[in-house]
Amino acid sequence: MRILVTGASGFVGRHLADRLVAEGHDVAAMTRRPGSYAGAGTPVAGDVTDPPSLGGALRGVDVAYYLVHSLAEPDFERRDRAAARAFAAAATDAGVAQVVYLGGLGDDADDLSPHLRSRREVEGILRDGAPTTALRAGIVVGEGSVSWEILLQLVERLPAMVTPRWVETRTQPVALDDAIAFLRGVAGRTATTGRTFEIGGPDAVTYREMLSTVADMTGRRRPIVPVPVLSPRLSSWWLRLVTDVDLGTARALVDSMTNEVVVTDRSIEDLVHRQPVPFPRAAAAALAERAERRAARRDAGRRRPA
Repeated sequence: MRILVTGASGFVGRHLADRLVAEGHDVAAMTRRPGSYAGAGTPVAGDVTDPPSLGGALRGVDVAYYLVHSLAEPDFERRDRAAARAFAAAATDAGVAQVVYLGGLGDDADDLSPHLRSRREVEGILRDGAPTTALRAGIVVGEGSVSWEILLQLVERLPAMVTPRWVETRTQPVALDDAIAFLRGVAGRTATTGRTFEIGGPDAVTYREMLSTVADMTGRRRPIVPVPVLSPRLSSWWLRLVTDVDLGTARALVDSMTNEVVVTDRSIEDLVHRQPVPFPRAAAAALAERAERRAARRDAGRRRPA
């Protein structure tokens, strides 16, 4: 299949492009700067904020993965709305058989955060404008994930964690390998068009439980003390001070952390014949990759001539 991956330089897109190329697919990696793209697949110029650029990128494509968002921008909702409309229209005009979108978990009956509402809105725009299969996920656990990096940095940098009350919120993290398998598994299956699937590990866990698990696995036992007086705005500033995440992203993520995001439909597991691994196994794999990358950087530094 000819497959387009938007967001091919991002966390999920990079790994997805690698897998698709390894499987022998003709992969086009859409990027605003094709000359500097160094990932898997053939770079093609395209920008979801520039509608005229999309036609060429989508020409001859069978399946297009939509893995982009504007979360770090203050007006991300408007930007993502416009981008989704442009992409859906261009995909339909190009005759793309299927768009695959990765959005966010969350109960529609809940008071969803602006971030999750935007993800849901983008899903609806794509589904209404093009033949779309939507997957919804919470935290994707893997080296390079912003949410995963936040968890690691909190554990590594705080001797004790005085945390906002969202640490008691339940979520259903999914291992990177499982997320990639589910994304690959729906591609080219016309029966999945127009459907929405939920992906996550076998158990719902709180952020406190995830922090404690990572602390135990890295030999850093940390007392965790939730403080209910930290508002979402103060919480985002706290997150920005403790971790490397920018304030805009921190604020959007903190708002979403107040929403319980759990899997209620596991039909995709039977469809692609895969059972996702629990959080401790996902975390162990991510920590192992982190250690390998750090070792590789140290080795490269030693070999660099003085």
